[in-house]
Formats: sequence, C-alpha cells, structure tokens
Amino acid sequence: MLDLIIKNGSCFIDGNLQKLSIGISKGKIERIENNIEEESRNIFDGEGLIVLPGCIDTQVHFREPGSTDTEDLYSGSRAAIAGGITGVFEMPNTNPPTSTKTEFQRKLDLAKNRMYCNYAFYFGATANNAIELSDLKNLEGCCGIKLFAGSSTGNLLVADEKDIEKVFQSSSKVVAVHSEDEEILNNNKKLIKNGDVHSHPIWRSDECAISSTRRIVKIAERYNKKAHILHITTKQEIDFLSQHKGNITFEITPQHLTIFAPDCYDKIGTYAQMNPPIRDKSHYDKLWYAVKNNFNDTIGSDHAPHLKKNKEKEYPNSPSGMPGVQTLMTVMLNHVNDGKLSLNQLINLVCENPVKIFGIKNKGFIKEGFDADFTIVDMNKTIEIKNENIESKCGWSPFHGFKFKGTPVATIVGGNIKMKDGEIIGDPEGKPLVF
Repeated sequence: MLDLIIKNGSCFIDGNLQKLSIGISKGKIERIENNIEEESRNIFDGEGLIVLPGCIDTQVHFREPGSTDTEDLYSGSRAAIAGGITGVFEMPNTNPPTSTKTEFQRKLDLAKNRMYCNYAFYFGATANNAIELSDLKNLEGCCGIKLFAGSSTGNLLVADEKDIEKVFQSSSKVVAVHSEDEEILNNNKKLIKNGDVHSHPIWRSDECAISSTRRIVKIAERYNKKAHILHITTKQEIDFLSQHKGNITFEITPQHLTIFAPDCYDKIGTYAQMNPPIRDKSHYDKLWYAVKNNFNDTIGSDHAPHLKKNKEKEYPNSPSGMPGVQTLMTVMLNHVNDGKLSLNQLINLVCENPVKIFGIKNKGFIKEGFDADFTIVDMNKTIEIKNENIESKCGWSPFHGFKFKGTPVATIVGGNIKMKDGEIIGDPEGKPLVF
C-alpha cells in the first residue's frame, strides 16, 4: 500500500507540465504513471493545480539562538510551509554566531523535531576560524559558508581583504557572500540623514556594492573557489557578473524585483529598509534583465524579520531587513502570470539551481527515487497579503495589501501534507538536507 497518491495534477517533469499520478511510499517518490490504481493511505486531488518539485529558499534568518522574540526555528519554518517552501538554508548571524562546530551542532539540536520544513545551516566565516572552514565537507546539514564582507545585522564581519582571502583559501564549501564594501560604508556614514530612510540607498551606495563584488570575484577566481553572491541589487553588478560565470553564481530577492525607490520609502518608510537596499527603477529594470536572460542563478527571500516596534524607530535606528519566506512563491508566481518570467525559469531558480550549486541530494526534481517534497500551486487563485496571516512572529509583510495571482495551496514534505489551503497540518518533521 502506498502512503500517498497525488492525482489529476499537472506535474512539472523535465521542463514540461504532464498530467500524471505520483505514488509515494516511505517519504520517496515510488512511481510516476498515467494512473495509479494501487491502494493508498492518503490521496491528494490536484485537479486544476500544478505540482512542482519542493521549492527551496536559500537565504533565511530565523534568529535562533538570540532574538527568539522576533523569530525562531519553529515559527520561521511554519512561515516557510505556509508559503510552499519545503527547504531552507538558514543564516549564521545569530547570538552567539554559528561560527564553531559546537554552535553548529547546537543549531542542529535546536532544529530537531521543531521545524516543519527541511533545513540546512550556513557556517559563519570569521577572521580567525579558517581551520574550521577547511573541514566542513562532511558536516551534517551544512549548506555552505556565509561571509559578511560588509556589516549588517549581527557581528559576523570579515572586512579586511587578507581575511577574506583566508576564508576563500580555506573554504571547503560554497561561500555565500553579503557583498558590501565596509570601508565605503564607513566613509559614507556622513550621508545618513536622521529621520529620512530615503538616504539609506545613498549611504549603502551602488558603488559600495560593486566595489565589494569585484573584490570577491577576483579572490574566488584566484583560488578557484565557488562564490555565491547574495541579494544583488545594482545594474553595475549585473553587467559585471554576467561576464564572470562558472564558479560565480548569484541571487536576486523577490522584493528587489517587486518594489523600487523612491516609491517604497514613500509608502512604507523604514519597513522597506534592508541591506543592500531597495534601489531606484533603473536598477530594478536591470535586475529583471538578468532574470529574463537567465544570468542570475537563484531567488532567495533574505527573510530577515524584525518586530514592528523596532522597524518603526526613527531612521537610522530602525533595523534593516524584512520577512519574505512566506511570500516568495506567491510574489514570483504573480510575476510568472504577468509574463515577466516563465514557470520553467522560476523552477530553475528555486529548485534546480540550488540543487546544482550546493549539491543537495535527491531534491529539486520530480523523479522516481527522489524525496517526496512538493509545492502545489494554483495559478488562477488571487490572494491579498495581510499582516494578520503572516506566520512569522514579526507579524507583518512589506507586501501587506498587495494582491497577487498564483499561490501555493499545498506543501508536502517527505510525503506528508504539511499545509493545505493555508492551514498548517500535523507536527514539525523536517529533516536536515543532505549534500
């Protein structure tokens, strides 16, 4: 007897939508056939829906240990499942930072039986943990190394060029980089206008981003190491990175593809504040150019929640970051419906490329023998994002009041339905991703 049959859905297999049934047993895809007659403990009727491979968000901050009043692994994973995300890569800028094997193990222990989605964690790079960075190849649940080349939330900063070199030289995994130039950030502090968040992208300028990204690429290429540059925001970086593929990959966030300055700061003020910042429409247009031409490699939410009382402080005392794991797929499916990218391109960015870049085992594709993780979407359903429906402890979204067409209506992890029609089901049973 099978555990679950998904029937009548249009399944995304080999780049095409095919009306097939999927039989699942012991958390794996056992059979893909026209019609499975075998008995099953559970049946999911996907009539009118599209069955996608489980979508992965490769950049989230779930704030545990440390700021668990804002988010924790349990609440963050609920937000992921609510948004059709079956796996996350969680960031190390916690308190204390995840920059030793002891702290890494602690994070795995904290996640066990508390996360609804599957998970992996980044190991934080510091100026002096090179020995540990060289020995991560077989570390359970480790997706890569996170390097903050410019300061952001937390205290994991490696600003000095020789220290950045040391990180790359000793890296045994993909190095994911927050790419801003610390020296330029410090020099530009005089441009911050108290009480005016419009000065955020002037302080954290496009020069600050491209200067750092050039340096990172130069160092990664010198040592023949893989660099994955997170949340790219500038037209200069798009032009530069499109000339440097191979070992260099990069991410764009849904928010940088959906809102732009000055409108976003006019409308939602410090709620639009993040690092690197939301920039003007000329940068937004170039980011879309990168998506359309398949230059960028992943879409990650950079889910970075803060409580409303903190976000509403006067700029620049307001923290940078916004939630996004719950809205990533809804926002991007709306862009698919608007013809801005194809469904194939989106699946590349949230399923196939994360698997290829980071070497995740048995994920990202609907294939016999692969793990039974699925994101099931209704391309015709329109939803309005409302703060009260946000699962994150922060309780708000920058997209509050936006209406989007196309949304996940079910999330299946390891063959178990964990979200259906917005309702979270059962217990947290997520497992560490395997690399």
